[in-house]
Amino acid sequence: MAEVKLHGRLLSPFVCRVIWALKLKGVPYEFVAEDLSNKSDLLLKYNPVHKKIPVLVHGGKPVCESMIILEYIEETWPQNPLMTNNPYDRALARFWIKFAEDKLVVAILKLFRSITGQELENAKKEILEILQTLEEHGLRERNFFNGDNIGLVDIAFGSMLYWMQVIGDVVGVKLFDSHKFRSLHTWFENFKQVPEIEENFPNRHDHLVYLKHRREQWVASD
Repeated sequence: MAEVKLHGRLLSPFVCRVIWALKLKGVPYEFVAEDLSNKSDLLLKYNPVHKKIPVLVHGGKPVCESMIILEYIEETWPQNPLMTNNPYDRALARFWIKFAEDKLVVAILKLFRSITGQELENAKKEILEILQTLEEHGLRERNFFNGDNIGLVDIAFGSMLYWMQVIGDVVGVKLFDSHKFRSLHTWFENFKQVPEIEENFPNRHDHLVYLKHRREQWVASD
């Protein structure tokens, strides 16, 4: 039995976060594919509260929620650190992670679920304001949010910007302009070129097809 198992779906940006962290840490694991339309007994056992992916199982003990899993990975396997030892920088990293979860994730979901033109315009405006905040205050002219090395904040935002771009294609809006968001765009290109990230990026075509189908279902059920 593998010591570490990851229950998830490869097209999930939240699952990607965990895969990237495990790869960056060099932690071997077994991937357990989950069908969310027919959730396994193990998934329901390991995450009885939210019944969602991802779930990391380490030594038979489950850990849920992607960013909590990432912090667990960081604390359990100290090699190739994804957080600095400086208390202030760690606090700053947690601030931006919370910003990603509270602001960007919510705004992207609004965009995906927008049906009317006004809803779409409001969601687009909200995302652009968030990106502008990141452009002006996030990177601070560094290669990564963590400094010279990739870290948890990069993983948090990298998964969301990829997801945002695919959803933008689905709903027909362009959000991530390379001229308007120069620093962010440069950072994202550098992020995607890190071998552990590049080799484990979701298949964009498959993700696009999947999200188009999900959006059609959402619009039809409204």
